[in-house]
Amino acid sequence: MVEGQGVLIVGELADGGIAGVTGELLGVGRKLADALGEELSAVFLGSDVGDTAKGAFAQGADKVYVADAPIFKGYQPESAAAILDKLCRETSPNVVILAVTYMGRDLAPRLAHRLETGLAMDCTDLSIESGTKTLIATRPVFGGKALAEVDCGAVRPAMASVRAKSQEPLTPDPSRQGEVVQITVDLDPAIAKTNVVDMMLVEAEGVKLEDARIVVGGGRGIGSVDNWKALVELAEDLKGAVGSTRGACDEGYCAMDTQLGITSKNVAPELYLAVGISGASQHMSGVSFSKHIACINRDADAPIFKGSELGVVGKWEDVLPAFHKKVKELMAE
Repeated sequence: MVEGQGVLIVGELADGGIAGVTGELLGVGRKLADALGEELSAVFLGSDVGDTAKGAFAQGADKVYVADAPIFKGYQPESAAAILDKLCRETSPNVVILAVTYMGRDLAPRLAHRLETGLAMDCTDLSIESGTKTLIATRPVFGGKALAEVDCGAVRPAMASVRAKSQEPLTPDPSRQGEVVQITVDLDPAIAKTNVVDMMLVEAEGVKLEDARIVVGGGRGIGSVDNWKALVELAEDLKGAVGSTRGACDEGYCAMDTQLGITSKNVAPELYLAVGISGASQHMSGVSFSKHIACINRDADAPIFKGSELGVVGKWEDVLPAFHKKVKELMAE
């Protein structure tokens, strides 16, 4: 595939609607499509999708492709890669973008291999070079200590996966309309090497971590499971959520799905309060889009202070209770 036309977003569905991260992809995709003077398309895989995918029009898409079949009720990697390979070969997009999610991390390299093209993964920004019209992908390197710009060159399609919370979705425009194209799903069942046996919905308590306006992060320095409760109580009073470092997860202080970092979840809250966190670049990469970062750490030389607007040097056991008390007083007024 050497000639291309348009930008294709691989969308995801969640909670009966279009996933928030897909809205972010549509935002950056619209920017790229406008720079190329071409159309923006989105493709959704699912079972009983109905009119849900049409919501992509309001968020910037010109055309929506839908592959609606029972095999796509859950994520089935071989079938997903095969149907997207077929679509890309039929439509020849210039650019294909996926999200850095559970599905995207697995699907992007599978699809790139099938299309015999390159892939820029875990990007924080995408743009079009004005002269050559090639895709420029910005991504963290050296554990998040630096950013690299990758010129995806003339090979088509250029592919990239984009980190959640790194892009702003467009303001929805309900008046936008477009074309819905149903993809014929005629895959050989034998290609499916893995199958979804069961799915369990885990009810999360409180505010969802990725959507929280305030995130209280804890590290190995918290010291114990019992001490961790202090972070949970503070987050609850702030109507926020609790995040963690890999070290805290490894110690068993918290669930693995609270881990923040370059290879785990990314957040972009109004405030990130880091407690007992040294500030390793791998962790900070996952919170770098926070509008404000504050920290509490007893080591004045800890890297966390370099990435924080406000820092308190001291034992968290001495500082946090006083801070929490003040929060309660202010909220009571």
